[in-house]
Amino acid sequence: MCFRLELTDPGFDCSMLSEFRQRLIAAGQEEVLLNPLLQLGRERGWLKERGKQRTDSTHVLAAIRTMNRLECVAETVRTALNSLAVIVPEWLRSQVPAEWYERYGTRTEEYRFPKETTKRQALTEQIGADGWWLLSAIRSADAPAWVSEVPAVEVLRRVWVQQFWMEEGVIRWRSDQDIPPASILISSPYDPEAHLSIKRSTVWTGYKVHLTETCDADLPHLLIHVETTSATTQDMEMTGTIHQALAIKQLLPAEHAMDTGYVDGDHIVTSQHTYGVDLLGLVTSNPSWQARAAQGFDHAGFTIDWQAKQATCPQGKISRKWTLKQDRTVSGVIRIQFGKQDCLACPCRRQCTSALTNPRQLVVRPQAQFEAIQAARQRQQTQEFKERYAIRAGIEGTISQGVRAFDLRRSRYIGLAKTHLQHVITATAINFSVFLLG
Repeated sequence: MCFRLELTDPGFDCSMLSEFRQRLIAAGQEEVLLNPLLQLGRERGWLKERGKQRTDSTHVLAAIRTMNRLECVAETVRTALNSLAVIVPEWLRSQVPAEWYERYGTRTEEYRFPKETTKRQALTEQIGADGWWLLSAIRSADAPAWVSEVPAVEVLRRVWVQQFWMEEGVIRWRSDQDIPPASILISSPYDPEAHLSIKRSTVWTGYKVHLTETCDADLPHLLIHVETTSATTQDMEMTGTIHQALAIKQLLPAEHAMDTGYVDGDHIVTSQHTYGVDLLGLVTSNPSWQARAAQGFDHAGFTIDWQAKQATCPQGKISRKWTLKQDRTVSGVIRIQFGKQDCLACPCRRQCTSALTNPRQLVVRPQAQFEAIQAARQRQQTQEFKERYAIRAGIEGTISQGVRAFDLRRSRYIGLAKTHLQHVITATAINFSVFLLG
C-alpha cells in the first residue's frame, strides 16, 4: 500500500497491520503469504513433488510472564476486574469492596506474597473467596445478562474450576495432585491457550512449531509447510496431519526424514499405504528387559502365526490366549498369553520372564504395525540407512536460522492463531532469503 507514493507521504498507521493480520486469520488465509513463493519455486523448478523432505519441531515461548499457581489466580481476578471496569464501570463500582482496590490494584509481580505457609494459605483462600464472590455477583439478577460472556470473566470461571473446589460452602485450594493436566490447565489469564510443557531439560509455557523443508541435494532448500500447536501436543500426533497438508498442496515427498518423536508403526504403515511416503526415522528400541540386557527371549524369539492367532515360544510351546485390547496411544494392541503349566515347567523360564508365578505374556501391535517396526529396527542398524538419514540434521540448521535471525522461539502475539501466523510469516521470510541468494 506504500508503493508509488510521494516521498513526503506520511504513510499509514501501524494499526492497519494488526487489522490485516486479523483479516487473514478470520478468513483462514494465513498461507496466502507463503504460497506465492512456493508457486514461484515451482516455476523455477526448485520445488517438486516426490522429492526429499525433513521435519522437526521446536518450543515457542508465549508472550506472557511465567506464573506460579497463586500468581495466576490473583492476576486472573485482576484481569477480570480491569475488563469489567471498562465495560460496566458503574455496576462494578457498586459491587467491589474497598479493600479490593489495594489487593488487586497492582500486578502480581509487583506484589510481595507472604512467605509463611499459614499466611500464604490464608491469602490463597481469600483470593479464592473473592473470585467466587465476583462470579456470583456476575450471575446475579442485578448484573447485565451479557457480562458473563466477557472473555476475561469466562477465563476467571475456568481458572476457578481448575484451582478451587467448594466444601460445605467454603472455597478450598486444590492440591497439586488434584489440578487438571498441563494440556488443560490455564497458566496465564492473558493467554489461556499457552500451556506448560517439559521436553527433557527444556521447560516452557507456550507453543510448539513444526517446520517441513525440502532437502534435495541439487535444489535450494525451501520451507513448504508450518504447523503450530499447543506446547503439550506430542510430535507423534502431527505426522498424519503434516502428510495430509502436504497432500493438499500436492507436495508429498517420496522420502520424509523425521525425528524419533514422529515415527511409530502406525505412521510407517499409513505414510506408505495412504500417501506413498517412505517415512525415514528412528523407531524406539525394544523396551523389554530381555532386549535391553541382550539376553533372554524378547519378541524376536517368538514365532507369530497371525492367521491362526497363535504364538510359538522358543521352546515350542503354543500360546493359549489371544486378546485384542484398545490402547489410548495406538489403534489397538494384542495381548498373547501362554499356558501357566507350560511356563512353570519350562527349563528356560528365567530367560523368558521375571514373573514368579504368572505365565509369559507378549504385548504386540497389529500385524502390519508390528512387522513395520521390526523391519525399521533392522533397517536403522545398516550403514545405508545412516547415510540416508543424515539429511535430517539439516532442519536443525534451519531452525537455528529461524531462532537467531527471526526470533522463532518467541511469540509476539497472544493466542495460537496469531502465533501460527507469525510462524508462517517467518517461514516466508526464510524462503525469501533463499530466493535472494538464488
